[in-house]
Amino acid sequence: MTHNIRYAAGSDVGRRREQNEDSGYVSARMLAIADGMGGHAAGELASSATIAVLRELDASLPEAGADLETALEAAVLEAGRRLAELVEIDPARRGMGTTVTAMLWDGTKFALAHLGDSRAYLLRDGALYQITKDHTLVQSMVDEGRITEDQAAVHPRRSMVLRVLGSEGRSEPDMSLREAELGDRYMLCSDGLTDVLGPETLHEILTTYAEPDAAVGKLIELANEGGGPDNVTVIVADVVPPDESTSSMYRVGVGS
Repeated sequence: MTHNIRYAAGSDVGRRREQNEDSGYVSARMLAIADGMGGHAAGELASSATIAVLRELDASLPEAGADLETALEAAVLEAGRRLAELVEIDPARRGMGTTVTAMLWDGTKFALAHLGDSRAYLLRDGALYQITKDHTLVQSMVDEGRITEDQAAVHPRRSMVLRVLGSEGRSEPDMSLREAELGDRYMLCSDGLTDVLGPETLHEILTTYAEPDAAVGKLIELANEGGGPDNVTVIVADVVPPDESTSSMYRVGVGS
């Protein structure tokens, strides 16, 4: 049996940044976040160019029968190729890049593509799971047993990203396919949220606020109350019966 996703998204510049280098996109089939980096406004360009490719995929993908993983991975790699083209046009953009975390939905399952330190979470049966792994220096140190998760959360180099979608070289995304269950709640976010709010707070908000738009709004509010050190973008999507509507309308600064 196929289901719908009921979704909401929002983005905010935060309290300390002058521009928003996050980009996002939500639809009945696609959830995507990109957090750009690079000087001379190149971060904003990198994230928006990547999201543009994912929008194109959403518009062109057949309604049924598509190989979700293959299609999504190809779109991410195409975005990387376009970033390289943008640097060829203007060498001042060299070093530009972006995280990308995207989920492509067919009514029963999601393909998930991930590069960088934006994150995807799954809330299922009351438990919250992080379903992406950060491509960061501190995460590699945790994996090697050199520091603990608690130490990683406050490490001064916790924002140092080792793998992104960039203009230099070919970056392969982590790919997976996930079967969805009725009642699942998914959250995608940039690190402007998770650098401020810990897993306990994320769990509390995602279990307390039944509507995706209310959850998105509260999470962004709390990130800003916590200092808002970075841009923050949040997408929340619930797996719902096929007769339920898909959008709950909180879409500040995010394409749809």
